[in-house]
Amino acid sequence: MDWINAIIQGTLLGGLYALFAAGLSLIFGVMRLVNIAHGDLIVLGAYLGLSTTLVLGVHPLTALLIVVPLMAAIGYVLQRGILNQTLGTDILPPLLVTFGLSVIIQNSLLEVYTADPQKMDAGVLETASLPLGDLSIGVLPLLTFVIAIVVIGGLQFIFYKTALGRAFRAVSDNQDIAQLMGLNRRHIYGLAMALALAVTAIAAILLGIRTSFDPSIGGGRLIFGFEAVIIGGLGNLWGTLVGGVILGVAQTIGANINPGWQLLSGHIVFLIIVAIRPNGLFPKVN
Repeated sequence: MDWINAIIQGTLLGGLYALFAAGLSLIFGVMRLVNIAHGDLIVLGAYLGLSTTLVLGVHPLTALLIVVPLMAAIGYVLQRGILNQTLGTDILPPLLVTFGLSVIIQNSLLEVYTADPQKMDAGVLETASLPLGDLSIGVLPLLTFVIAIVVIGGLQFIFYKTALGRAFRAVSDNQDIAQLMGLNRRHIYGLAMALALAVTAIAAILLGIRTSFDPSIGGGRLIFGFEAVIIGGLGNLWGTLVGGVILGVAQTIGANINPGWQLLSGHIVFLIIVAIRPNGLFPKVN
């Protein structure tokens, strides 16, 4: 029964990792940008959610109504103002700029919020559970997993069924031809980053409800997101969900064997999969 519980909890944890990864997968699929600051942007979203709940006295899930559009606006301005200038055939400038952005965000959060761990108060949602035979499933992890499915399904719909999605795919396939067809690639890239950070805001709020956070945890969230993206296959949105679930299950099974093996077991499974399938389990086929 302990093993079944570990698999269930790991699967639900994978929903949160998939939300970490979805934004990364989207921006890589559209502009081939590897965002080193992604983890710190998740932490920034969590702190914006915390401030919103404290100032307005609203529930963290209600704070999404403010944090999601705010993070989307930050993403658009960041892409148009800074990241667009770094894009090109050389992958090094975006890496260096996003690394610098990561340092700036982390230190700014330290100055404003200090290094003390914080957590959002979601009331009974944090402890509520549903019985499942001899097991119980937490409402918050289950809600997180459902949100992950809805968000990834929504991104998939936008990417393949809407005019905005066609624009994303056009600039991803060939920037020059897309520009000749009247698409402003800088604006399209800005919209892609806005959408990615809107998803990041959802992940950030759920992270802040689930566990405590401080300005230094961005690197760990970035690693979980990258591993989920790479396991599932770069650019494959549904693959990020599968990757997140595999990573989550590996961690909970490792913790069930030995509490100190939780993170290590996830990394080992990641390395094994990459060694066998370097392009991930479900690589995007162009």
